Order: sequence, then C-alpha cells, then structure tokens
Amino acid sequence: MRSLLYILSGVMVMCLAYWAYHENYETQASLREVRDLHRQIGVSHQRLNVLNAEWAYLNRPDRLRDLAELNFDRLGLLPLMPDGFGRIDQIAYPGGIVFDLTNSVEVSSDNAPEVSQ
Repeated sequence: MRSLLYILSGVMVMCLAYWAYHENYETQASLREVRDLHRQIGVSHQRLNVLNAEWAYLNRPDRLRDLAELNFDRLGLLPLMPDGFGRIDQIAYPGGIVFDLTNSVEVSSDNAPEVSQ
C-alpha cells in the first residue's frame, strides 16, 4: 500500500512540475507580448508628438496669413467682418414637402380583400 502511495505522490509531483513549467512559459510569453505592446505605444506616442508639432508648424498665423495673401485672387477670401454674421431667424428654411398621392398604390393590407386558397 505504501508503494502505491509513493508512486501516486511521485506522479502527482511530476504532473505539478509539468504544470508549473507550462505556466512559466505562458507567463514569459505574456510578458514578452506586454513589452511589445508598450514599445508600440511608445512609438505611437512619438509619432503623435511629431504630428502635433507638424500641425502647429503648418498652422502658424504668419504662415496662414502669407498663404491667404498669396492665394487671395484665386480663393476670394475676405476678412471676417461683424456684418458678415446674421441671426438664426434670417435663415430661409425650405417649406414642408407635399407629396402627390393621387396615383398612389395601396400598400397596406388593412383594406385588402381576402385571398382564398
């Protein structure tokens, strides 16, 4: 009986050792994936910072003013004036849409005759 207990204990220890070995490699793979994701996040942050710097550089007021003056004839840009704005009640909205239903087709089955089979 003791030898059976020793054999079962040995098999159990080997199974637990295999499980621990397997979990160790899965944990290392997960940590490697996390490191890769952190690296990708860092690269993305750097790229975003570069894009923000380029956006700020391209939208400098003096550059935009020079571009507006350079393309004034082609674009027809005018400076913003207070009389260029209006009130909401000055907007002409289209009237309600009226549908012509004189030649309409009956689509509802409420008044349809019964069809016998």
